[in-house]
Amino acid sequence: MKKNIIFVVNPISGDLDKSDLIDAVQEFANTNHFDLEVYETTGKSDQREIQSLYNQYLPERIIVAGGDGTIKMVAEAMEQFDVIIGILPAGSANGLSVDLNLPTTIEENLKIAFLNRYIEMDMICINGKKSIHLSDIGVNANLVKNYEESNLRGFWGYALQAYSALKESEEPFVATISANNKTVKHTARMIVIANSQKYGTGVVINPHGVMNDGKFELVILKNLDLLLIGKIITGNMPIDSDDIVIISTDKATIKTDCPVNFQIDGEYCGAQTSLEIHILHQQMKIAIP
Repeated sequence: MKKNIIFVVNPISGDLDKSDLIDAVQEFANTNHFDLEVYETTGKSDQREIQSLYNQYLPERIIVAGGDGTIKMVAEAMEQFDVIIGILPAGSANGLSVDLNLPTTIEENLKIAFLNRYIEMDMICINGKKSIHLSDIGVNANLVKNYEESNLRGFWGYALQAYSALKESEEPFVATISANNKTVKHTARMIVIANSQKYGTGVVINPHGVMNDGKFELVILKNLDLLLIGKIITGNMPIDSDDIVIISTDKATIKTDCPVNFQIDGEYCGAQTSLEIHILHQQMKIAIP
């Protein structure tokens, strides 16, 4: 008996034409005796449409072609259902696929997405919104805002934006953090709320991150001078530095002394003064290499 697969594709993610990708997925499905139902996102009522398709086809897996935002949307739509999500990285922000060490070729990714084992991955809830990867408050959220508006991509785009965000950034903010039955105060330039290890550029910001351990990390960067940014960007994260504090927990509150720029999974979410955070353990099944 043929097994059903729903293929969710974001036609505009990463400014890439997806017609070749859709053909490749269709061909792989046919060769491996899957029935494929293709759904192209519109940005309107996608979650409802995907839930309706799930109920109609009861698929074994949902394959997603898009960036972190598309994966998160599908994961939220499938929250109540037991289904494996396969990823074909095709967005401008592919942080999760970088963290999962997904390969770069479509052929290898198709095998993983359709056929491979999976992990039950955590998500983080921040002020009622879901995060699957990395969110932060401070300099990088400002950078995300600029990066979205710039046309420089990849490593150097990131480095250049980091440099200009640092030059333009406001003064450090004071954060009062409650976690693990303790309250601490830190003056910070940036606090990362991390379910995993790396930004999509390959920059490791949370070396201890495990995506299914029931915990997240708060990575507090107290000083962000160019030397420290240089070390982080080149992958030499100085764990024992006095400038970096890492707190591992399953819930936390962050309050800041002034509104600070905030982003979730590469999407700018305005300036905030208070974040309520908790882990959502084993929320989604994700196919892995």
